[in-house]
Amino acid sequence: MSGAARILETTDAPAAGIVGGRADGIAYLHRAGRDKSVPVVLLHGIGSDAASFVPLMEALDPRFDVIAWDAPGYGTSVPLAPEWPSAADYAERLATLLAALGTGPAIVVGHSLGALMAAALARSSPDRVAGVMLLSPAVGYGAAPGDVLPESVAARLADLERFGPEQFAQARAPRLVSDVAVLPAVIRAMASVRMPGYGQASRMLGCGRLIEDVAALTCPVLVACGAEDKITPPAQSATVAAALAPAARVRDDLVLIDGTGHALPQERPDVVASLIADLAAHHSSKESGDE
Repeated sequence: MSGAARILETTDAPAAGIVGGRADGIAYLHRAGRDKSVPVVLLHGIGSDAASFVPLMEALDPRFDVIAWDAPGYGTSVPLAPEWPSAADYAERLATLLAALGTGPAIVVGHSLGALMAAALARSSPDRVAGVMLLSPAVGYGAAPGDVLPESVAARLADLERFGPEQFAQARAPRLVSDVAVLPAVIRAMASVRMPGYGQASRMLGCGRLIEDVAALTCPVLVACGAEDKITPPAQSATVAAALAPAARVRDDLVLIDGTGHALPQERPDVVASLIADLAAHHSSKESGDE
């Protein structure tokens, strides 16, 4: 059984049609859609997994073909080779997965740490990306690979080692949400992290440079954040939106969602689904020359 399929068994009432799969050593969830011309690819954050996107997959218009991966080192996905990988290393693995699945240019949605991966893919493999959505984006700390980790990143790893995944999740997850109704799902996902995947992801966060990648993008990009996000605050997300080249901006500024914390896809899947539809429509209008 793939890691994604195993996760589905522990997810409350997943939508019919969401199935687990595995390709190129990566476990993923897939919901087939009527229109495969603009697929949607979902990249989770550092303390999460593919199943955290089930509410969003349920909320998305049935026409969209949707893939949510377990990042390398998460679930049963094979970890990356480098001890200190870069966002580009994750993007390379993602590009290989999409090629194996025969996925065409996609709307790539990155949440938190997944935003670093999404931007890296769009920069290194623009032919695979129709548009990018950065949700509550982590920007990275810009450390040199192999250097001393930033204190907050090192503390993550120390806490995981000291307390174990379950207690680690119980202590850390409440800061991610504004709506306590989704807290059990956020805790479940965070309690599933393991080494070496979490360590690799933490080191990628330490050396990540999202602003540099974002500034180089030419595809349509939308940036959104919860107004009550304590992990990647609105001011940080606004900096990401401001770094976009004018041609890449779908909107002039950050999309700020009231009453929502860091776990944006779980707290407001309806709003995120609507934004994805807007981004897909924007891409289609550009392709047809209507803009």
